[in-house]
Amino acid sequence: MTTGLRVLRRAELDTFFEVLVAAFAGALETPEEQEKWRTVIDPDRSLAAWDDGAMVGTAGSYGFRVTVPGGAAVPAAGVTMVSVLPTHRRRGVLTSLMRRQLDDVRAWGEPLAVLTASEPGIYGRFGYGVATEQLSARVDTSRVRLSPPPGGDALRLRLVDPRDEGVRQRCAALYAARVPLRPGMLVRSPGWERADTHDPERLRAGASALRCVLAERDGELRGYARYAVRADVDSTGPKGEVLVRAVEACDPVALGALLGHLFDLDLTTWLTLGNRPVDDGWLHMVSDVRRCGIALRDGLHLRLVDVGAALAARTYAAPVDAVLEVADGFCPWNEGRWRLVGGPAGATCVRTDDAPDLALSVRELGTAYLGGPTLLALAAAGRVREVRAGALAEVSRAFRGDVAPWLPHSF
Repeated sequence: MTTGLRVLRRAELDTFFEVLVAAFAGALETPEEQEKWRTVIDPDRSLAAWDDGAMVGTAGSYGFRVTVPGGAAVPAAGVTMVSVLPTHRRRGVLTSLMRRQLDDVRAWGEPLAVLTASEPGIYGRFGYGVATEQLSARVDTSRVRLSPPPGGDALRLRLVDPRDEGVRQRCAALYAARVPLRPGMLVRSPGWERADTHDPERLRAGASALRCVLAERDGELRGYARYAVRADVDSTGPKGEVLVRAVEACDPVALGALLGHLFDLDLTTWLTLGNRPVDDGWLHMVSDVRRCGIALRDGLHLRLVDVGAALAARTYAAPVDAVLEVADGFCPWNEGRWRLVGGPAGATCVRTDDAPDLALSVRELGTAYLGGPTLLALAAAGRVREVRAGALAEVSRAFRGDVAPWLPHSF
């Protein structure tokens, strides 16, 4: 087999999508579905693997910025559309794509790479750690009461067409205002507001078309919810389900009002939330959390492409002065000892020959980077080694954030 890699040409986009769909054993998307991705894909950031003139593998990335602790938006490659045809797996094609992609990301000066994984077990060997979790729930609204904070009567709830361009732009602006407030959220380029309302009929699984409700106060948008309804009735009565696609709110009052609307929809007894932060406020508004069917899964996978730049780009919850001995076999430029000095006002991170305080791999740094999973928890799993007594608790405390990191959507 003669395999080569090169940057994708725009004329090869159709083949790129065909390989991607074939690799995931899915039906070919409709032209409308493919158009969603064509509006946001950047061929100059996309790679294809070739075997004697036939495309056999794909990998792309978006030019995102991700919020980190302290509120800064750090450049990050949003890795996407990674695939290898079944005929060419376990031949090093994926490794070669990941190798070239990370080399490119480093050359572009982006200190982070992020992705959402169809198979979470794949990317740890390339240095990615699970940096955020997402909470899902299936709430029995016939037995769980919602107690929202007072003030909801001052809000006007209004049903609108989610695909209306004005609605899209207003929701996108509200989302953008929320991005700096929670690590893990992405600053998105124009075009993503259309992807948010992507709603092909073949993927609805019997549910209605996408709906949208706005919460407004004196004409100002305070929140929105996008959802669909799947009707179901049996001999005992209605058992319909509300399928929530997204909820964004500027304050607890707006969040409570939107959830109250979703809880009280006629002919429904279930509310499904597919992706919420693990510290979401609604968890403290419900009467019985046990009947909320809560589950956790991995969210954003994150890799430090440039350890020094990445660690210097965020703030820290407590003063920290520690030497980290970092192992990174896939990106050897990160190997070695780094002195991290920082606190709530900022940080520096430079190479040093001083004795290490902690030893860990770049994967563990990626896991802890946004302030979610702690270095103490990773040490309990044997993945972080304390060299200087007391250093683990100090550094772990510094890495923590005030709110749980969260990625609201896949890409």
